[in-house]
Amino acid sequence: MNKTSVFPAMLIALSLTLGACGSAPTAEAPLAGAAIGGAFALTDQDGRAVTDASYADKYRIMYFGYTYCPDVCPLDVQKMMAGYRMFAKKDAARAARVQPIFVSVDPARDTPAVVKQFVSAFGAPLVGLTGTAAQIATVAKRYAVSYGKQPGPRPDAYLMNHSRMAVLFAPDGKPVALLRADEGADAVASDLDRWVA
Repeated sequence: MNKTSVFPAMLIALSLTLGACGSAPTAEAPLAGAAIGGAFALTDQDGRAVTDASYADKYRIMYFGYTYCPDVCPLDVQKMMAGYRMFAKKDAARAARVQPIFVSVDPARDTPAVVKQFVSAFGAPLVGLTGTAAQIATVAKRYAVSYGKQPGPRPDAYLMNHSRMAVLFAPDGKPVALLRADEGADAVASDLDRWVA
């Protein structure tokens, strides 16, 4: 089984404050001021070079995973996109301001063509990004994502351990909140409804 529940300590602390007994909802984004996110230069599923500026003026849902993932990545992305579609059905104008993004942590196998096949299974507007090993290492560090190869029975049959989280970023690139993809589509839709202006 692929173990992917490795959260950076900072994000654990931030998310735990949200679940405290008797806490009233706050107007401030839970991840306000967190030092995650930033510039990136990657390749999309159509082989085009893209940067964070390619998604300017959009909220971005950033999910890091890999297409060969046998379990959690497809489930998380399915819940994330189902929640997005529920939100879009309720408020198409606000949903149009959101760009869901899947970023591969397995650049050796996740070519643009492979990523395209993966994201196509979940429907628009999900885009998939990949890049060189150095590019992925850079973006993962900026977005507080840890990952590493877990050897398999053959050199090409390995799993990737990685942080498992979907993070919403504001149009200015600042982090807003963790989306509760692990709780299902309803939770994701509720989170988007709360935080997308």
